[in-house]
Amino acid sequence: MKRVALVVNSFLVASVIVGCVLMAINLYGLNRDIRPEGLTPEVLRFGEQDLTLSPIELNQAIVRRTDESDEAYARRLTLALANGIAHVEWLMYDPDTFHQRVPVWENFILYLMGVVTSIPEYERYHFSDPYRSLARGIGICGDASMTLSGLLDEQGIPNTIITVPGHVMVEAQLPDKTLLLDADFGVVLEHGVAYYQQQPEALALAYQAQLGRVNDGELMIANELKNVGYQVWNGTSHFITKKYYFEKFAYVAKWLFPALMVLIPLWWMRRRTQPK
Repeated sequence: MKRVALVVNSFLVASVIVGCVLMAINLYGLNRDIRPEGLTPEVLRFGEQDLTLSPIELNQAIVRRTDESDEAYARRLTLALANGIAHVEWLMYDPDTFHQRVPVWENFILYLMGVVTSIPEYERYHFSDPYRSLARGIGICGDASMTLSGLLDEQGIPNTIITVPGHVMVEAQLPDKTLLLDADFGVVLEHGVAYYQQQPEALALAYQAQLGRVNDGELMIANELKNVGYQVWNGTSHFITKKYYFEKFAYVAKWLFPALMVLIPLWWMRRRTQPK
């Protein structure tokens, strides 16, 4: 019996220590900025043309202006996200260099998922929460589109996420028209995705006209749309359902688990020492 009691006491003490360590990590993370350093033109896909908005400017740009129409806001937001999210080559660098793997002080659960599991989506993580994605400030088409979709949702602007092989966009359903929005490149297309599936050359020409360059992905998008087609997702929760809800769980559990690891053993030890 004494040996069992010793094992139990050791386990309880270890639980308290680990819980305190995890809580300290969480508290440390409150004072850390998840935006990575080193986002210079040399590491960005579009060089000097990339990241033309500072974090402060981007946070100001996502705020809807007084009396701004749904269409005007959707157009302006698409360009702001393209100019304010850094286009890091997603597979080129170590996942910790630009916080693609969620840092342990940001969320130790997501960090462990990226270290312990073999799931690529956790090693190089895409936030479902638009504000966490904006805070980190890096991403590819999926990040930009989920962020755009989430911000449009907040304003009550109906939208869906559109995927073609190799690319992600957002379709906004406005009262008198439908726009296809590419917040990765910063392109606003004047028709819905079904139109461009039938007229892929119009999509390529629109990209070239707005970007001022050719053969930078627009031909691939047009060809895939024509030859393979597209899928429609009813927002981020539909697009990445499991990760969407797991992320919500992880940000509650990162505080709940350490608290329970400390409080339950302390309660148990106090209960055992009380006179019967």
